[in-house]
Amino acid sequence: MQNFIQLALEYIEHNLKTEITPEELAEMASYSPGHFCRLFAQAMDSTVASYILKRRLDHALQEIALGRKAIAVVYDYGFDTYAGFYKAFVKMYGCSPKKYLNTNKKPEVFMQREKDIRNILMNWDIPNDLQIKDASIRHWQTGETQWQIWQVGDEYYLKTSERSKMIKNIRIAKTMANEGLTSEFLPIPTKSGDDYFDGKHIFLLTKKVGEPLINEPLSDSEIAALDYHSNRANSAYKLGQAVAMLHRALKHVQDDIKPYEANLYTSATNSIPKVKEQSQKYNLGISEAFFADYTHTFGMLYDQLPKQLVHGNLTGDSIVFENGEIVGIKGYEVYNISHIRLFDIVYSAGETNTMPIESYIETLRAILAGYDSIDPLTHHEKQAVYYVLCSIGINMLAHCDETWDVSGRNRKALEFLAQNKELFVDLV
Repeated sequence: MQNFIQLALEYIEHNLKTEITPEELAEMASYSPGHFCRLFAQAMDSTVASYILKRRLDHALQEIALGRKAIAVVYDYGFDTYAGFYKAFVKMYGCSPKKYLNTNKKPEVFMQREKDIRNILMNWDIPNDLQIKDASIRHWQTGETQWQIWQVGDEYYLKTSERSKMIKNIRIAKTMANEGLTSEFLPIPTKSGDDYFDGKHIFLLTKKVGEPLINEPLSDSEIAALDYHSNRANSAYKLGQAVAMLHRALKHVQDDIKPYEANLYTSATNSIPKVKEQSQKYNLGISEAFFADYTHTFGMLYDQLPKQLVHGNLTGDSIVFENGEIVGIKGYEVYNISHIRLFDIVYSAGETNTMPIESYIETLRAILAGYDSIDPLTHHEKQAVYYVLCSIGINMLAHCDETWDVSGRNRKALEFLAQNKELFVDLV
């Protein structure tokens, strides 16, 4: 992050109870107001006014949560009435302050100056002159900071979040390491060998973990050269092995994580009426026989499928490689769902509309074979692969806005699944 932006953020953070204008910040940076605002928006993905408002809302809500009278707090932060604060909060977060707090969320008020970050980094044996950039993870809708992350040089990341999140992810990372997988939460030991805790926040320094390799679109030459022993299929086989290793690690911690239980069959069957409406509306060739077979057969199979703590969002970007070998698995805000383990396996192959169907089937076949080589799939799991694919397709079609381009692709994908069941039988 450019130095003048960092200085502006620090100034904002320490002056939230006073009036702050873009002109004032621009003058501090020796830029015109218009140019400063453009640079600020590029760096923070937010206007100056919106950013200041969000920080005031966050700080005010924290003070209210700590027991201060609401009317006094909101007045301190520049709101004439509580009603004005309430209206601004609902517009920013989509819910009332009370509901926000009742969801066990905490207002994000933690902001660290660069000099403080450098002092924290002194606890690790790394060069002290590396460039520091903001790489925080924010909610795509609200803009709320979910993980504060700083990229340190080209290969390190310093991270912090709510203490409970940090403890959970560090423990999972260490358990994964015992299975031979790294993750973005595997800690680099401090000079003392302990985790770093400043009395309020846990800080974690990690290394960058490889690059994604699979689920990229194939060129015509790659499609022509593809066979079961191609590099892509070999990578998919290793991907399946990595998912099995991850599941084996997650079994050791699932009792402590206390995940919520998902039911893929129930969610999909509840979505069928909406899918039927779209089938009629868009003249899809999805017959009543397909829905009857899905409901009956998968209903009989579902309770027989092994369930456990899973990743829950295992896309191609989650699997990272170095020199053609899988080295780790990434994922923020995951590892809190108990699901059939087949969900992670099938989901990791990507959607049926992301590549030519022949390539997709061979990729999925190789992933299943890789998983089976580490942790054998049950007879019921082998029978259920097709129905898990259908479940994902049904849910995606039912919950996507019909006007989105991806909805059109989802409709074609589910139509293909419904009409070509024989292609997905005996994949493993």
